[in-house]
Amino acid sequence: MNDVITLEVIGQTALITVDNPPVNAASAAVRAGLVALFDQANDDDAVDVIALIGAGRTFTAGADIREFGKPPVEPTLPAVCNHIESSAKPVIAVVHGTTLGGGLEIALGCHARVGVSGVQLGFPEVNLGIIPGAGGTQRAPRLSGVVGAAEYISSGNRLSAEQAMDANLLNVLVEGTPRELALEYAEKVRSGDLPTQRTGERVTTPDAEGLESVRAAVTARSPRLLAPKRCVDAVSASDLPLTDGLARERALFDECAATDQHRGLVHAFFAERAVQKIPEANATPLPIEQIGVIGGGTMGTGIATAALLAGLPVTLIEMNSEAIERARAAITANLDGALKRGKLSQPRHDSIFAGALQFSTELDALAQTDLVIEAVFEDMTIKQDIFQKLDALCKPSALLASNTSYLDINQIAACTQRPSQVLGLHFFSPAHIMRLLEVVVGDNTSADVVATGFALAKRLRKVAVRAGVCDGFIGNRILGHYRKAADYLLLDGAHYSQIDAALESFGFAMGPFAVMDLAGLDIGWATRKRQAATKPQAERDVGVADRICENGWFGRKTQRGYYDYRVDQRAPHPEVDEIIDAERKAVGITPRAYTDSDIVDRYMTAMISEATRVVEDGIALRPVDVDTVFLFGYGFPRDRGGPLHYADTLGAKELVARIERWAQDDPHYWQVPQLLRKMAQDGSQFADLNTAQLPHGLRV
Repeated sequence: MNDVITLEVIGQTALITVDNPPVNAASAAVRAGLVALFDQANDDDAVDVIALIGAGRTFTAGADIREFGKPPVEPTLPAVCNHIESSAKPVIAVVHGTTLGGGLEIALGCHARVGVSGVQLGFPEVNLGIIPGAGGTQRAPRLSGVVGAAEYISSGNRLSAEQAMDANLLNVLVEGTPRELALEYAEKVRSGDLPTQRTGERVTTPDAEGLESVRAAVTARSPRLLAPKRCVDAVSASDLPLTDGLARERALFDECAATDQHRGLVHAFFAERAVQKIPEANATPLPIEQIGVIGGGTMGTGIATAALLAGLPVTLIEMNSEAIERARAAITANLDGALKRGKLSQPRHDSIFAGALQFSTELDALAQTDLVIEAVFEDMTIKQDIFQKLDALCKPSALLASNTSYLDINQIAACTQRPSQVLGLHFFSPAHIMRLLEVVVGDNTSADVVATGFALAKRLRKVAVRAGVCDGFIGNRILGHYRKAADYLLLDGAHYSQIDAALESFGFAMGPFAVMDLAGLDIGWATRKRQAATKPQAERDVGVADRICENGWFGRKTQRGYYDYRVDQRAPHPEVDEIIDAERKAVGITPRAYTDSDIVDRYMTAMISEATRVVEDGIALRPVDVDTVFLFGYGFPRDRGGPLHYADTLGAKELVARIERWAQDDPHYWQVPQLLRKMAQDGSQFADLNTAQLPHGLRV
């Protein structure tokens, strides 16, 4: 019928095939084709069974993301699913690959479903802040029961083939190819061996108590999010006649689609893809088959673990045998954990320890590696010494990378004879779990080396973001600024536990003081010492963290930091309260009260201010790159889309007004970025910078 959907009549079977690579998305062309071909098959007297399959690797993985945010095009997916279900002739779907969202709704509109071994089914819509809107919340409960359907729809979790069978979403689960199985099971329909029935004609059994239990669990898991709760509300309407239930589903879908949460989650979804568009995208990545890691601490062992999980052999360098044994134990624990979670097979686990992981105390062991990642203490002198030695001993084609969190990649590269082959690879802790990787591009880093960094990130299943060189790059530069806002709030009267609680209510998994305790207060202490010589005299000094560190309280690893972890997991620390009181008295501050809203406003405005300057300075290519860094590396609430997407919901005028108001009391800290002032004047948004043609020729 068109390029993406075809009909073949084979004997008495009408075989309709969706072929819309790469994932057979239910685009407008697919939807129109389905309606037309089902009509054609029903009008053909030679046909008595209709079979629907997908070409390639999947049945259909859902809606076409290219249509997100655009006006709907007829026929809509709900109309298509209803049209399929109303077919006068029996319809079977043979589902394989990842049959998700709208794809599963199409399958539920069919009269029977044959699953190919390995298929995965699910409704991921909740991850975009919406609910299934083409009958999923009405037809799935008629097969799985209301409680089971409410659980998997509100969670967005995928069901394995076996779980889908248990949930009655599949009539049968077999081995074979979709085409062969479609013809085989069409014959079984004719013989009566595969019963068919319109899903919407089934009747559900109400279970108010069970649904209330699911609703309570959803609320506890995601107290702020609307869509998971609306999933349960929609499923609860499945005991109505199908037409009424579909109307209720559509109303709830529209409610969710109109929220900032939906817009934020869609922005986050596209952000992960947008950051792959870099000036070096057309360069050819260099081959990386062997990695060296220098340093067996938390970061080094995490990086080594990530590489090993990706199938890359690793040689790790440490100072002595005792340090090697500590590193070996840490990597072993990481890999054993991956094995238990099903992220690593037993044969692969065993092969790593049979030779893929090597240790040495000599840098010479890295002579033939393709990429060396240095992950030692944040000291420029130490790093420069290491890079000078690596430059002399590594093969000419080897790339040299630093995992530095703050230091100047250009200064490190200048110590070598190969500055074009030096880059920053800033992993986030724990490196084998956190998905963000800042690829830091020096002045002389070549395009193919940048492309290699992105290719490595993809192999490690990480999200790479291109960053320019400055103190802290994208994330830590911004972090250094807004963390001061938290310190100022603390000094001026807010309690650290109130600040943490307010920001956790906003959506962060942990507040800033709890995060500092988790990361280790000694890290920030070292950074403050390093930056002390260049600290502006006008900048306010908050000595609380330094006084805490002087007591040897570095957070969770010493059982005390801002909080006391000796008895409770996160108890207030009275001795820290005494330090805060003393610091306030020393600078003559009378503490004032802050509301939770005050705290969130100041903290987020500080974050947005420095993020704006990072874009303004060209350290990040676009606002979406900043958003991605914070979504994947700093626990920013995904439904808010990232700091600069969230800024657009506030508006530049409001942000400028806040900064100007607070600058009256603290002019050194609160300064309006030029870009933000321009946006306030011309009414533009950060979203406009994402889609505009930028100097480097990129757009999202």
